[in-house]
Amino acid sequence: MGMAVGSGSSGDDDNGYKPLAEINVTPFVDVMLVLLIIFMVAAPLMVQGVPLELPKTSATKLGAIKKPMVVSLSTDGKLYIRDEEVTAQTLVSRLMDIKASEGDGVVYVRADRKIAYGEVMELLGKVGESGFSRVSLLSQPSPSAKSEMN
Repeated sequence: MGMAVGSGSSGDDDNGYKPLAEINVTPFVDVMLVLLIIFMVAAPLMVQGVPLELPKTSATKLGAIKKPMVVSLSTDGKLYIRDEEVTAQTLVSRLMDIKASEGDGVVYVRADRKIAYGEVMELLGKVGESGFSRVSLLSQPSPSAKSEMN
């Protein structure tokens, strides 16, 4: 483990001078941190906009907030639309009635984890049969996913 000491007569420049080919990034980091602080302070001021006095109107709200369409399948095989219990035979007709009165929206399907996959697929088929084109499955987030978010 020795250290090689050059004599300076390797044929390079006089006195063994070699140019330093590294970029010093410290000034760039300092400038970037100053710019970051400036934008963090200035961004909330840009969002507020120009103060105005908006005119008053007697128009009603665009629409009432509807309860989400949730179809649930419980462990004992009972079907629910929102909080209303329905039978498997009346599920499609009831969903068609709701679609006619409220319009096409998202249907959220919930099923107990102990329910067989085939039964859940059958339920999804009936929801699709009723005319709803947008169907979403609901699940419970796992405990590990909650800890990753925090």
